[in-house]
Amino acid sequence: MNFPGTAFTRRSATLLLAVLTLSAGVALAAEPAAPKVKFATSEGDFVVEVYPDKAPKTVENFLQYVKDKHYDGTIFHRVINNFMVQGGGYDAAYAEKKTRAPVVHEGREALAKGGPKNAVGTLAMARTNDPNSATSQFFINVKDNDFLNPNALAPGYTVFGKVVSGMDVVGKIKSVPTGSGGPFPSDVPKTPVMIKSATLVN
Repeated sequence: MNFPGTAFTRRSATLLLAVLTLSAGVALAAEPAAPKVKFATSEGDFVVEVYPDKAPKTVENFLQYVKDKHYDGTIFHRVINNFMVQGGGYDAAYAEKKTRAPVVHEGREALAKGGPKNAVGTLAMARTNDPNSATSQFFINVKDNDFLNPNALAPGYTVFGKVVSGMDVVGKIKSVPTGSGGPFPSDVPKTPVMIKSATLVN
């Protein structure tokens, strides 16, 4: 004999179990959190997140430099207020740090996978005219630099992450007075902007 409401309660329980099972499946299928790196600099701290699902080789390369403490004690050696800030290659004496072999260019692939463009706050690899020449140096866009994006005619620059906190610190860095320094005739901060440490935080 069914008491009033018993059938409804059983149906509700079955439905609830199905919903919970589905939710658990969705949770298991969710992408892992993007790795984050904290940069402690002489102007303050900022945090970037990187996207291994968009540019796997580039992210692996960058995170290995972080783990190797390569960026600790380096400077932002190229700062252009209405363009970008670039670092990761030179120490305070303007000595170029030793790097590993270049990483393959992933600009078009990252963009095709829905990765970000060279917009304000995004993180991209610096390189020479050879698309496959990026090693440790990176830059942070401080404006929307559409001309750096990959297209049918140009490989562009591989964007592999973005600043998720401390963009005000990046704003301080982009605004420092610049001039000549070391081997560079221009765009070098007159007071060195140091990367004290770069640490993987998740």
